[in-house]
Amino acid sequence: MLTINFIFVFFIIASAVFYFYFKTRQFRTRSLFPIRKKMYASMSGASLGGLLLFFGFNQLMLFDGITTYVIAALFILFGAYVGIFNFKAYKHYRSFVDEETKLNDN
Repeated sequence: MLTINFIFVFFIIASAVFYFYFKTRQFRTRSLFPIRKKMYASMSGASLGGLLLFFGFNQLMLFDGITTYVIAALFILFGAYVGIFNFKAYKHYRSFVDEETKLNDN
């Protein structure tokens, strides 16, 4: 039980690190590449969805009670929705990044 908690904590921290990494990449990308900015935004959103998902599962492992189950279920459902939506957006934007780079080369 304790080992599973450490695994969830590792995934929570990894998701947070990826979220901040991709959000930084989004802000540091030049405005010349708007599709790339959107791709990084969707990658950071998918990481945020993973963070919510793993946080919900971690709460289920730590606490008992009907309130915990309801709130953890909301975290899990919302995290899965955000992660799936942003992953689909990432796949969409990824297909246009090479074309955008070729158009903006001088």
